[in-house]
Amino acid sequence: MYVTAIIAAGGAGHRLGAGVPKQLLDVGGLSILQRSVSAFGQHQEIDDVIVALPPELAAAPPISAGDGWGFRVVVGGARRQDSVANAFNLIDPRTDVVLVHDAARPLVTDDLISRAIRGAAQHGAAIAAQPVSDTVKRVRRDEASLAIVETIPRESIFLAQTPQAFRVDVLRDAIALGASGVEATDEAALAERAGHTVHIVEASSRNLKITTTEDLAEARRRVTSEPMRVTPARVGTAYDLHRLVEGRKLILGGVEIPAERGALGHSDADVVCHVATDAILGAAVLGDIGRHFPDSDPRWRGASSVDLLRQAVSMVDTAGFRVVNLDVVVILERPKIGPYIEQIRIELARVLQILPACVSVKGKTNEGVDAVGRGDAIAAHAVVLLARHPGGDQ
Repeated sequence: MYVTAIIAAGGAGHRLGAGVPKQLLDVGGLSILQRSVSAFGQHQEIDDVIVALPPELAAAPPISAGDGWGFRVVVGGARRQDSVANAFNLIDPRTDVVLVHDAARPLVTDDLISRAIRGAAQHGAAIAAQPVSDTVKRVRRDEASLAIVETIPRESIFLAQTPQAFRVDVLRDAIALGASGVEATDEAALAERAGHTVHIVEASSRNLKITTTEDLAEARRRVTSEPMRVTPARVGTAYDLHRLVEGRKLILGGVEIPAERGALGHSDADVVCHVATDAILGAAVLGDIGRHFPDSDPRWRGASSVDLLRQAVSMVDTAGFRVVNLDVVVILERPKIGPYIEQIRIELARVLQILPACVSVKGKTNEGVDAVGRGDAIAAHAVVLLARHPGGDQ
């Protein structure tokens, strides 16, 4: 299941009266915006994050990507529903579920995000909402007073929050209704009016929305009182070299590069995938590529090194790790690989299950020195960072 998160941060937050956009105010050393975006970017079930920002912030987004995740930016609209619609136009075609979240709720938890995703996958639409604890009265507002009309059973009343999660078809219907001129305070209301049933994922007051100075103070208090979480990480490095010979294709990161000669090897001799595989296995202390895919085994003759890398990713996942980022240096005299680097990064990111923004590939020459410099060989170095995923042993 491919999940996209839309962070609605297109407003100015004037009600807080801080003199700067509300989303830039500090909560425990991070801006409100950074905390909200990070909560979704680092979540294991989120594949893509799109942030709707005011024009003045979209030009130079005041957000940083994190280990293993990135984000995209879109200019927000005059209303929240316009901002969400603008972001929806950018979602990946593979998207199954879309979450919409107010940037002003920076304390959203992993568990709440996961339950919202499951709710949308099961029902089509599910929103975080908090049950009320006080007795609820419906009133009639006169010029001079408020008069109670009825007492509403409080077990039937919930206060809507975010994230609000939808299957793509449901949110598409909601956005289309909004584009027709219907206004609503949230996407759930549009989905309801479009004929869809919206379910509740129970939340709590911890997922507070920062609207007033009191809210801001409470958010800062909660962040300060929480223990710091440390994510154990591992670093792996690798080096590989192959001779270049005629009659072989030159494959780098799963991408065929036009060349007079290709790398010699038992598999397709993709030096980029080989160093990435070796670095990943090494970081998890799972041996090396030769141990798992020996050139003496006929199963790997002519094998795609992308498949070997994919198996290595699966191995480290079983061991309790995920790939955070990868940095590769390719040393090749000719041809120049610059025109193919973006394609290589995208292919590697797909296999590693991270964003292309977390994959670096650089091309270097050896200045005519040794076999690589003479054009008789190709070499590569790699550095990878692994982190424990939720549920991994410490």
